[in-house]
Amino acid sequence: MSSSDFIPFALPDIGDAEIEAVTTAMRSGWLTTGRVARAFEEEFVAALEPDRHGPTTYEAIAVNSATSGLHLCLEALGVTHGAEVLVPTWTFTATAEVVRYLGATPVLVDVDPHTLNIDLEAAAAAVTERTVAIMPVHFAGLPVPREELAAFAATHGLKVVEDAAHSHPIDSSGVPIGLGASDAVVFSFYATKTMTTGEGGMVVTSDPNLARRMRMMRLHGISRDVFDRYTSTSPSWHYEVVAPGFKYNLTDLAAAIGRVQLSRSQVMKDKRTAIADRYDAAFAGLPVELPARPHRDDSEHAWHLYVLRLGKDAAITRDEFIASMAEQGVGTSVHFIPLHKHPVWAQLRGPHAKALPVADREFERVVSLPIFSAMSTSQVDRVIAAVLAILGR
Repeated sequence: MSSSDFIPFALPDIGDAEIEAVTTAMRSGWLTTGRVARAFEEEFVAALEPDRHGPTTYEAIAVNSATSGLHLCLEALGVTHGAEVLVPTWTFTATAEVVRYLGATPVLVDVDPHTLNIDLEAAAAAVTERTVAIMPVHFAGLPVPREELAAFAATHGLKVVEDAAHSHPIDSSGVPIGLGASDAVVFSFYATKTMTTGEGGMVVTSDPNLARRMRMMRLHGISRDVFDRYTSTSPSWHYEVVAPGFKYNLTDLAAAIGRVQLSRSQVMKDKRTAIADRYDAAFAGLPVELPARPHRDDSEHAWHLYVLRLGKDAAITRDEFIASMAEQGVGTSVHFIPLHKHPVWAQLRGPHAKALPVADREFERVVSLPIFSAMSTSQVDRVIAAVLAILGR
């Protein structure tokens, strides 16, 4: 089989419109954060339709990665040395590492066996007098029940930062992810995410104080917007550094891609949903557990990932399945290796840390299949045929 016949696990869905947008930005003479990035922020909030959900004003802060966005959120919320933040063990390391950036401790929590989202009962058992925040992850694009999340946070007096890296553009209980009771929501535009800027992310918040702090800390803690300073027609050289900030701004080149992707995001989601529906129908009779669906009719799934779990009756292990799929010319992946299995987090937790049995058990049988909006019908057919050939009876 030639490399061109191999179906990769993920590919970005980029077309001529994105390429033209980048070219236009390059010809503008301004490459870093400027008018295009500002427009992207405004359009991102507008796409969430905040006016449909009440009078609250939301702001978006474009950043160079979701990791940066999560860090900015926690810093703006005042998370510091000695504090604890609840984090699901079923996530990418970025969700926990930003807590350590601030000298705080990520407390790893087990997940729900059906959804693989954070288990709020387990989270409640992990709360201590040092716990200040919770960072749930909408795993694979399936929302955490946000009414329950808000009630949990209110009961325990916690701040909430939603890691929505997998979950744009969807509603949860009729409200778009990005709006609602949480202090902030962070999206990822990494190359394989549901929409992309190559590298990048967006923070959405309704708290003007948080937004102000994040905008300032996004660019070195400078009190003035760099674009205003360099484009002013009158002398405008003076600025003040008021805090030791970071270098987390999103360039206009990346934002140009993002604006086009945003305009296509619903169509791309619909394509992924159609693939997921085909997979569900094809695999229903196999010795597998299909991905969880939303818990309510007014909630959606973004289908960033399609995660099968091999059943007890499967005559093959997960790792053998992955190898067999590769032989059939199909790329797969595993989401995730639970954080507590990685040396850095295992060491932080210590040898006597509480067991996380659901994550341990489910990790052994999860495998992610290709589900990207640029997939052709024939590629989907081939993935289905490969799975049936390996697991069919």
